[in-house]
Amino acid sequence: MDDGSGLTAAEAARRLAADGPNQLPADEARGLLHLALEVVREPMVGLLLAAGAIYLALGSVGEAVVLGVGILLIIAIELYQEWRAERALAALRQLSSPRALVLRDGEPTRIAGREVVVGDVALLAEGDRVPADGVLLEAEHLAVDESLLTGEALGVDKRADPAAFAMAPPGGDATPFVYSGTLVTRGRGRLLVRATGRDSAIGRIGASLSAVEGEDTPLHREIRRVVLVAAVFGVAVCLLVAVLYAGLVGSWLQGLLAGVALAISMTPEEFPVVLTVFLALGAWRLSRRNVLTRRSLAIEALGAATVLCADKTGTITRNRMAVAQLDVGGERLAVAAEGPVTLPERFHDLAEALRLASQRDPVDPMERACDELTARALAGTEHVHDDWERLREYPLARDRLALSEVWRAPDARRALIAAKGAPEAIADLCHLDAAASERMAARVAAMAADGLRVLGVARAYCEAAELPADPHQFDFDCLGLVGLADPPRADVRQAVAESRRAGVRVVMITGDHPLTAERIAAEIGLAEGAALVGAELDALDDAALAARLRTTQVFARVLPEQKLRLVNALKAAGAVVAMTGDGVNDAPALKAAHIGIAMGGRGSDVAREAAAVVLLDDAFASIVAGIRMGRRIYDNLRRAMVFIIAVHIPIAGVALIPLLLKWPLVLSPLHIAFLELVIDPACALAFESEAEEPDIMDRPPRPAGEPLLSRAMVTSGVLQGLGVVGAVLAVFAVALARGLEPADARTLTFATLVLSYVGLILSNRSLHRSLLSTLRVANPTAWLVCGGAVALLALVILLPPVRAAFQFTVLHPLDVAVCVGAATAATVAFEVMKWAGRRRSGDAPRPRRPPAGGPSE
Repeated sequence: MDDGSGLTAAEAARRLAADGPNQLPADEARGLLHLALEVVREPMVGLLLAAGAIYLALGSVGEAVVLGVGILLIIAIELYQEWRAERALAALRQLSSPRALVLRDGEPTRIAGREVVVGDVALLAEGDRVPADGVLLEAEHLAVDESLLTGEALGVDKRADPAAFAMAPPGGDATPFVYSGTLVTRGRGRLLVRATGRDSAIGRIGASLSAVEGEDTPLHREIRRVVLVAAVFGVAVCLLVAVLYAGLVGSWLQGLLAGVALAISMTPEEFPVVLTVFLALGAWRLSRRNVLTRRSLAIEALGAATVLCADKTGTITRNRMAVAQLDVGGERLAVAAEGPVTLPERFHDLAEALRLASQRDPVDPMERACDELTARALAGTEHVHDDWERLREYPLARDRLALSEVWRAPDARRALIAAKGAPEAIADLCHLDAAASERMAARVAAMAADGLRVLGVARAYCEAAELPADPHQFDFDCLGLVGLADPPRADVRQAVAESRRAGVRVVMITGDHPLTAERIAAEIGLAEGAALVGAELDALDDAALAARLRTTQVFARVLPEQKLRLVNALKAAGAVVAMTGDGVNDAPALKAAHIGIAMGGRGSDVAREAAAVVLLDDAFASIVAGIRMGRRIYDNLRRAMVFIIAVHIPIAGVALIPLLLKWPLVLSPLHIAFLELVIDPACALAFESEAEEPDIMDRPPRPAGEPLLSRAMVTSGVLQGLGVVGAVLAVFAVALARGLEPADARTLTFATLVLSYVGLILSNRSLHRSLLSTLRVANPTAWLVCGGAVALLALVILLPPVRAAFQFTVLHPLDVAVCVGAATAATVAFEVMKWAGRRRSGDAPRPRRPPAGGPSE
């Protein structure tokens, strides 16, 4: 047994060298170059770099430079997001390794927490972070907040037991064990360190993160597939054009160069650009709402979430105790957690005594709750006594779980004694008879059934000069009871309701008491009924757990490894899982989920490091905003992808068909470069700015495994493109048939092609609604892109030097009418196709379905 005198400095140095520092195991620091390499390794950026290299090889320096600037911009956006995330996590080591006061050579010495070693004796006081795991040699009214490890909202009392040896798991009252990173909320103690660094409870959780594989989002996998298909398609087109050109014209070299150039223009390199820009801008939009995305693909994945696993403490609730009820003589009064409080007259004495029996500027959560309530309820009344003198305190003791404060008003001879504490301790101080004690116990039980932690409050008077040594000698009167709770956030109920409308099932997972969890669940409209307790969960095999998951919304007394099992079980059932949390105990589940969402304001940095999304304001409603943003991004991505397919079909058709028919060539590299000036901003900016569909949160999540580019979407894009090909080549054929010069025919054809692209932009703003209804929804960016395309076309045709470079001629009013008419016909054809599609589906919304993993109701 340790004598409590601590280590010598020499012995501490030896142990530090042998065991290593008292800090969490860390990955190598990610510098700017490392972050940049991570971004460059993304397939979409790699494709852009490859395209730039081909441009350089072909001597197209201008195109290579423009593409290079775009790549640098994309990398800069990603680096900025990563930098913000890394900066938000920089305090991790301070949490796991706080400053510590230890005995060295018998003297109290303040050292860095990383220097604490096994065998050290640390001195603990109210407000301190515990520097390491260990057993208490001494404890004086010591209470510790262990919610970081257990999810339990209330602090737990501690007792000393120098003989205790084997460390028990965190949680539970009256234990002699304390744990690294937890907060001392009351009292003082002396700690013998038993475990540091990776061997501590917080260290073991941190180490387990390395064994949990992160989950790629469905969109990430889909984009890789699309990029591969696009690359194969580009190579095939290159070879086809080279063979055709060589066979018809007789030049293999020119054919190969033409094929490579056409493949670059046809291969939809906009896919990765669009994905990166959409997600980067989505991350920026969410950051303005205090939502930090550490991995931007997680934004889109949020839109596909079918189950949202929400930690109760600090996520659904505020992780801050508040007075919820007052009881005077059996009459109960509910108290709002925020805002002004108006108390009936008969509750004033209870509030006055509660304030006098509470600490000023407290650390303990219950003390803070009592102080906040009385400050709100008594402000401006005669029951606030800031000028009174405190004469004495009767502190908590092992045999008296009540605190008594003795106060005297100025110039008064009598003193007032205010006491608060455990109801049974207050009943004892008031010397209640058996019948009165039973009535009080019944009131306490009724409040406890609501998940409240109950305190009793009493008051006594005596002569100021006659203060006894034991507060039992005062003649106390019981004034009433105070019920405290960790209340839900104000916006959670609405967010849960909106999630249910969106087909996203909300599941509460907490380490707290089942009664408390059930009350909170009922209060936020989540579920009625019994919670599944962690001990019961352990007794279920995988099949039985899967069955219970379909009907259970609330899980209580859940340990970290059980949270991880729940996430994995939901994933096995086919759910796309979003997991929220703020404690160290949540980190493995956050990393295993498809989308880990950490609380940034009050959450632990370990949780933030494991998560893909961090809520800087801890607002539950921000999760719903993320789901809405993810769905909007996915819808807009699909619009952009259909547009990209549609606009590349005409490039291929207008390049290949005249070659096969031995007509004059229409498109040169300069023309293709001009078309890229229309295509790129349209797909990257115009569609990204499109507002969400009105029913975006009134439809279920998209089916698991649904590809980004479905067969119907590809068909739609191809049909649109073929419609444009038909309109453009019809204009070209008629012009040649009328005997126009190739330059005149080329001008008509190119103008029709550009105007058709404008029609495609406007029509694809919605894949379901009509063009007329879409035009009523504001999107200034889309109009700016369309207007810019028409203005550029006009400049090319009207400015003689540019017109000559493009081998164009001047268009007459009749020519303009022909071009506008042909482009309008192509747009109307697509609108008719959309109308027919709506008729086939009967204009009915998709049927609602419960998300994977269980029903949403």
